[in-house]
Amino acid sequence: MEKVGILVVSYSARATAMIDAFKRSQNYHVKIYVADKQANPFNMEKAEKHVIIPDLNVEVICRFAKKYQREIDFGIVGPEKPIIQGIRDKIESETDIPMICPTKEFAIEASKVAQRRLFEKFAPEVNPRFRIFNPKDCSNVEEVRKELFRWLDELNNQVAVKPDVPAAGKGVGVWGDHFITREQLFEHFMANYKHGAVIVEEKIEGEESSFQAFCDGKHLVPLPETRDYKRAFDGDKGPNTGGMGAYKDKGEKLPFMTDGDRQKEIEIVNRIFRQWAGSTGNPSLRGIPFYVAFIHTGKESKILENNSRPGDPEIQAILPVLKDDFVDICYKILDGNLTRIEMEKQAAVVTYKAPPNYGGYVDAFPDKVNKAEIGTPVDLTQAYELAVKYGDKIRIYPASMEKRNSETYALKSRAVCTVGIAETIEEARQISLRGIKAITGGALWHRTDIASREHIEKSIRHMELLRGN
Repeated sequence: MEKVGILVVSYSARATAMIDAFKRSQNYHVKIYVADKQANPFNMEKAEKHVIIPDLNVEVICRFAKKYQREIDFGIVGPEKPIIQGIRDKIESETDIPMICPTKEFAIEASKVAQRRLFEKFAPEVNPRFRIFNPKDCSNVEEVRKELFRWLDELNNQVAVKPDVPAAGKGVGVWGDHFITREQLFEHFMANYKHGAVIVEEKIEGEESSFQAFCDGKHLVPLPETRDYKRAFDGDKGPNTGGMGAYKDKGEKLPFMTDGDRQKEIEIVNRIFRQWAGSTGNPSLRGIPFYVAFIHTGKESKILENNSRPGDPEIQAILPVLKDDFVDICYKILDGNLTRIEMEKQAAVVTYKAPPNYGGYVDAFPDKVNKAEIGTPVDLTQAYELAVKYGDKIRIYPASMEKRNSETYALKSRAVCTVGIAETIEEARQISLRGIKAITGGALWHRTDIASREHIEKSIRHMELLRGN
């Protein structure tokens, strides 16, 4: 069996799922070299070499790659920060290791302003109405307030407020969800504005889907659609999070989408890709340069944002149901001959468990939190026993967790996710929830309605209403 060494830049269950997919290879003897944000127990067990780099500093990651470059055949990157900071440019300029992720130039999620201008140029119909407020243009707070309120008058307050730069200030805020008065909106706006440009764009009503595609620089290969659950609590309540779960159906589209919705997404993303790739292709795009949040309005699809890396939790619903060997897929990406990817005809549901402070859960539901469990070790033993019982029907992916001696602890973010895989979404959901309930300790909590029949049927009815059916 051919040996292959793979560098994985890791943070969250997204990279854990990648490592799992590599280690399941039937065609290669895989050795994993992990540059990790923390002492992830899964990654440490699977890795040939594992290093903890808490800030995922590009220079330090590159030194790790150099140390083992004779053993590493290629690298792949999960989190956005190193991609934005040019991890591929750095490693490829200083080693012989080819990397699977876009170069810094095409890390489009670095700027929401740049995204809107790109779409305006190549696919203007996907943009909602928007306006950019830049501190360089105006430093007077009262003048900014007047301009902002004039724009709110025009849009009848129905807006989303977005910082240009990821993780700046308070992040994205939406009228009716995060604020219900202009003063609340202005406070949110200013918390972002002091860090740089802010986009205030029209709030779009519809149903969201996540579009992801692998790219070899010449070809764009769409993956099945997934649905992410951004809000913290059941019923889509509470603050936005990194994503409390996701699902995919056994086919390419989601239950509330039409074939036309799917084809329109592919057409739009290919149009943008062709502008970037040109007639001969552009190897700088290899990886997942398009992880696009679409919103379907019943009339035309809009893009909420685009990212230059795999989605989390969306990719965890995809990688376990690959029919093709993930190592072979990566080699085809590097060789420029990835033209298709075979998937199992299976549904998948991802459910996350998070620590009590995440998403403000402990404040919102103090009576539901077992205070005695806060800060205690998390026991994954029963969940892994279920994985043995169910085989390919379940995956357990530690995320923001660290191993301390022989015990595992949750950190501050989403701690661990389970992936259920089955013939139907509901069967997959039940398997995922069995895995979640088998994870004990740490006062962890989860949404109970990820991929529920009620939630999916609500989305279907909403789209029928928007289409005028």
